[in-house]
Amino acid sequence: MIIAVDDPKATDVLALLEEHLRDMFATSPAESVHALDPDALAHPSITFWSAREAETRQLLGVGALKQHSATIGEVKSMRTSAAARGRGVASAILAAILAECRTRGIRELNLETGTQEYFAPAHALYSKHGFRRRGPFADYTDDPSSAYFQLAL
Repeated sequence: MIIAVDDPKATDVLALLEEHLRDMFATSPAESVHALDPDALAHPSITFWSAREAETRQLLGVGALKQHSATIGEVKSMRTSAAARGRGVASAILAAILAECRTRGIRELNLETGTQEYFAPAHALYSKHGFRRRGPFADYTDDPSSAYFQLAL
């Protein structure tokens, strides 16, 4: 598996992000969907990674880091393709994001995800990597459909 900074507007990435957005709107109320579209993921405050099969370059998953300040970041748009689930793709992308945070001196990494059963694997992933529940951060507000997590680095 190769994890590298990538273009959120690459053709295969666009298809995975469209699937991600469809699933988010299918499982959460529209006002509680905070997934970013490809244009937002191309913003200079965001670094976007893809995980690809080493030999075939097939897209396995994506993830992004939004930098809020010199010391605070946020995980955005984590998604593993259906064919690659259970292979450690999300953990590998998260490891790349954490390494970049440490390189940049980010001391606090936050994220928002859903509360529905659909998001149980995400909760397990983040808990496994040391994230702890917290209240809303940045521009988020109390929302019964949102769960907030934080990792001190």
